Amino acid sequence: MFKHVSTNVNPTREQDGEDDEQQRAQVSTSPLVARARSFGSREWGVPDRSRELRLDRTGCRCEPDGLREHPAECGGDSLPVESQGVCRGRKSKRGEVRLCQSRCRDGFAARHYQGDVDNAGISRSPSAYLLNPAEERAQYPTNVDKQMTLLKFVDGESRESIGAFNWFATHGTSMSRDNRLISGDNKGAAARFFEDWYRSALGKGKSANRSNVDGLLLIEKAQTIGATGGQPCSKTSSRSSKVRINDGSLFVAAFCQSNVGDVSPNVLGAFCTDTGKPCDFNRSSCNGDDTLCVGRGPGYPDEILSTKIIGDRQFKTALELFKSAKEELTGKIDYRHAYVNFTDIEVELEGNRVVKTCPAAVGAGFAAGTTDGPGQFGFQQGDTEINPFWKLVRNLLKKPSAYQEKCQKPKPVLLSTGEMFHPYAWAPAILPIQMLRLGQLIILSVPGEFTTMAGRRLREAVKETLISNGNGEFREDLQVVIAGLTNTYSQYVATFEEYTQQRYEAASTVYGPHTLSAYIQEFKKLAKAMATGVKVPRGPSAPDLSSVQISLLLPPPGDLPPPGINFGDIKEDVTQPESKTFKMGDRANATFWSADPRHDLLTEGTFAVVEKLEGERWIPVHDDDDYCLFFKWKSENYGLYGSATIEWEVPEETKPGIYRLRHYGSSQKIFSPTEYFTGSSSAFTVS
Repeated sequence: MFKHVSTNVNPTREQDGEDDEQQRAQVSTSPLVARARSFGSREWGVPDRSRELRLDRTGCRCEPDGLREHPAECGGDSLPVESQGVCRGRKSKRGEVRLCQSRCRDGFAARHYQGDVDNAGISRSPSAYLLNPAEERAQYPTNVDKQMTLLKFVDGESRESIGAFNWFATHGTSMSRDNRLISGDNKGAAARFFEDWYRSALGKGKSANRSNVDGLLLIEKAQTIGATGGQPCSKTSSRSSKVRINDGSLFVAAFCQSNVGDVSPNVLGAFCTDTGKPCDFNRSSCNGDDTLCVGRGPGYPDEILSTKIIGDRQFKTALELFKSAKEELTGKIDYRHAYVNFTDIEVELEGNRVVKTCPAAVGAGFAAGTTDGPGQFGFQQGDTEINPFWKLVRNLLKKPSAYQEKCQKPKPVLLSTGEMFHPYAWAPAILPIQMLRLGQLIILSVPGEFTTMAGRRLREAVKETLISNGNGEFREDLQVVIAGLTNTYSQYVATFEEYTQQRYEAASTVYGPHTLSAYIQEFKKLAKAMATGVKVPRGPSAPDLSSVQISLLLPPPGDLPPPGINFGDIKEDVTQPESKTFKMGDRANATFWSADPRHDLLTEGTFAVVEKLEGERWIPVHDDDDYCLFFKWKSENYGLYGSATIEWEVPEETKPGIYRLRHYGSSQKIFSPTEYFTGSSSAFTVS
């Protein structure tokens, strides 16, 4: 299994008595899952295991992209060119599926359902939330869901903990759009903190002992150890420096998303960058300018600190639930899955009124962005008109049909993505929906970002359907959890009332004002089928667009170091502090001559390492999975050369000793194979 932002693999058991076609239909959730299934069959010679997959993402804005198949899904393409930092999440899907397969074994899930996470999320669209019926809002104490639901997984043989999954709604937007470092954001930070806590609990990360350490002797010895210079290495050399893989730490903490659509981790609120005053309540703008309205995290103005704080708040609640999870989860394991074409669903509302969903489209409020990431000047959240200039630009791309404009009202259609098919479909039409059952826990896998109230309505509808049709099998204490951004991505889902205001979440509710009603209708079908023990139709297959993808990012050019220099040589060595030794909180920096990291992302490996001298051996103690270690690459001399800077912020738990910084990388001359290199700084001490 793997760690956080990309994919979570959740095992379920197949149902007895169901044919192979039904099993494939129920869990073959996307083209990516289909490819994983195909890989598994080839790699291990085992039957189709795609029925054991559910793929989640956390919605982080600062990670490598490349898996979204539709142009309108708001993604970048590959790594940025200028500045890169690597923290977490650079593992291949293939590697993740392989590792999951190798670890499959019997186990059970202990449970502790819910606990509140305080001050880790606020509503970024409170004016839209207030449009929901007052009697409905009165049922809930806050305008965001504060509950975290956690499952603790225990090995069936050893009875040791092997992982914990939890669901909590807050956006992965503690890191702003100005950040150029790759990160798992607050969800990745929480997962790292949890997994490192577990390592420490097992004795693999003990606290530092600073007694009986002769600092002068360490300093004298460190001064005799210089930089190694650049040296060739193999493609897989950096994997030997991955700290947690090599120490046997396979515990997995997964911090999954829920109904996160309108929830921001920037809990101090949104303020105007020019005046410092709060933004307009209804429009989230500053004197009509949306680009000046920006949310502030708890560590403002340090967004990395904000990321750690929000991550830590989630981690602490998860740890509390994990420690108190004693009761074994019992009952049936079941699932239902179907593909649904969301562009033309007939939905029956109260009073026998029938409405329909629409082809996908985004509105003007979509371009305004949010307080977590403002959009383009000239747009505001809540726009119900498009100015003539942007309407001209829109029409050059694709003028929406009269049917589309009527269907999407009151949304002013900025991009009619569901009617744009060149060079391929701009938005998905066929979506997977999925229900998983673990005893009295139901997990709803939704392919989008539900707002707080939209998620509450879906949960209540599914719970009521299961209880009323289950003949006593489902109790009143049944827990229903929304797993957001699952199996594919189709942007946002707002309530009908929120849709009328056309803030960002509503403008991004692409299938029209009745999108939520359609989801509720289709999930109730799955719920009734699960409660009564019947199968569900497979539905239309989602197209696999992987073979027709277009990338607008050019491959990296060939690399050459300056004359007389090797890749991996030191450009700027570690500068020793005046005290001759580093203390907790200090930063040690070294810069290496390096090549464009996009030649090879060193999947399952690392670009940066902190090594500690133990006897005569250098032992890796931190890699680019750690939030204390930063890796930044930049081009120099107008792109002629490149350099990589490694920065280590010495953590409190660091043991006294001799350390150095190591860099791994790859280079490629024009029309030549990729070559790999490494190099280390001179040694320094920590006391």
